[in-house]
Amino acid sequence: MSLKIDKPLVSVDWLFHHLNDEKLIVLDATLPKVTAKKETEIEEKYQIENAIFFDIKKVFSDVNAPFPNTVLSAKEFEEKAQNLGINKDSCIVVYDDLGIYSSPRVWWLFQLMGFTNIAVLDGGFPEWKLKEYPTEKPMNHQFKKGDFSADYQPEKVKFTEDVLAAINNKNLLIADARSKGRFYATASEPRADVKGGHIPNSVSLPFSDVLLNGKLKSESELKSIFKTINPENKEFIFSCGTGITASVLALGAEIAGYKNHAVYDGSWTEWGSTKDLPIEK
Repeated sequence: MSLKIDKPLVSVDWLFHHLNDEKLIVLDATLPKVTAKKETEIEEKYQIENAIFFDIKKVFSDVNAPFPNTVLSAKEFEEKAQNLGINKDSCIVVYDDLGIYSSPRVWWLFQLMGFTNIAVLDGGFPEWKLKEYPTEKPMNHQFKKGDFSADYQPEKVKFTEDVLAAINNKNLLIADARSKGRFYATASEPRADVKGGHIPNSVSLPFSDVLLNGKLKSESELKSIFKTINPENKEFIFSCGTGITASVLALGAEIAGYKNHAVYDGSWTEWGSTKDLPIEK
């Protein structure tokens, strides 16, 4: 019988308890932060035992698209997930080396593809190490091709024309996960060709506001945070730099009980580098 996850977040204790379940797949979705000084700040890489590296940038994004982290077609995603040995009845836990940073992106991608038996590891690898649970150096795995099947959910992703239409839609709220400095253009963008500022009528909700020490804040705290910026319970569109930390907000909103939320695929990198789109500062 398949292992079932009934919420989008699991503890390291839960994962340790289920680590040897035959249906479990652990994905390492670590990305270097876009603001990090060096590509690799960790000298020697370790991972959770039996984890599989999930390459967001080079495998699970459209590398030929003009903007970073552009979502794949359902067919491409399905094939690449199968190549990692992922099946229809797999149970997936995804983590990253920074606590919670890039792992929610993978959770969201699977949601977009209609797969819900997946959770983010709360606290990620730092929390796993803290408990002295088993780690290993990355391995070259040989995978038996899986039978994963994608069922694309178009309402979970928005594109520039959708966001442009949403600006004056009173039933939608655009929330930006970048820092307040980037939102108000008092801090420069990490990409030189991207303007500063924010989408008109959007609100600032830095992704760090929903985290505490690398873990998501409690459900009650998250409910309070999202209700404060969205008292009328509007449908959310989450944006950030390239779609990574917008997914942190999507995860937080899901745990807070919001079902109507989507991620803007191009996010600010696309908006801030496209001519003739309105910008506020």
